Parts: sequence; structure tokens; C-alpha cells
Amino acid sequence: MDWTPHLTVAAIIEHEQRYLLVEEKSDGLIVFNQPAGHWDEGETLIEAAIRETLEEAAWHFEPQAMVGIYQYTSPVNQITYLRICFSGKHYSYEPDRTLDTDILRTVWLTRDEVANLNNLRSPMVLRCIDDYLAGIRYPLSLITEI
Repeated sequence: MDWTPHLTVAAIIEHEQRYLLVEEKSDGLIVFNQPAGHWDEGETLIEAAIRETLEEAAWHFEPQAMVGIYQYTSPVNQITYLRICFSGKHYSYEPDRTLDTDILRTVWLTRDEVANLNNLRSPMVLRCIDDYLAGIRYPLSLITEI
């Protein structure tokens, strides 16, 4: 058996007590997720979070802290995901930017609105927001590049 976890990054971006989410197609379903995606070869984890946020939401993102590292195995596709979740601020929007092909739209939702959705991509979406709201922050210096 050839098992390989998928290492992904995600961005928690808050504005006026609302969180940036993307509505996307995944495994034939329409789901909500933070701007998130796979870590690509040749980039740092922080660069990946910046790139994914721009590609999926058309927002420029400045990571300021790490909220957590999350492990989840999807019952839909049996893939194990290791998610590195960053929090930070958005600072510039490109409204005419073409988003990744699976992204339908971006939305800003409150924590309660997110909790009431029945189509989150995974439980990590709400857990990341809740950890962020609990004040969990790790310095970006926790990541050491050698």
C-alpha cells in the first residue's frame, strides 16, 4: 500500500467578525472551505498560504501567525490531510483575477453562519476558526527552513 498524506495550507482571514471562505467543487460536491490548497515543491509553507489565498480568493494575504496543525482523514476519499493553518491580514483585492477552476465564489461569514453550514469541506474549517477565536497563535518562527 502506497500511503502519502496530503500536506495543505489554509488561511484564516477575519474582517469585522466575518471570515473569508471559498465555495468550491470537491469530489463532485459543493463545499465551503478557507482559502487552502497543497504545498507545492520549491516554496515555503508561508509562500504556499499566500499563493493559495490569491489563487482561490483574489486577496493578497500576509500571514502573521500559525493557528495550528490539523490531521484529518476524509471519509469521502480516504485521503489523510495534514493542514497547516495560518492567520493574518488581507491587504489588497484583485476583483478581476480569475480564480482556480474549482472555486465558485468567495464569501465572508460569521462564525455562527459557518457553524450552520451543512457542507463544510471538512471539520477542520470550523475547528480552525474556533481555535483562532480561542486565541491560539504560534509564531511563524516555529517553522524552521534549513
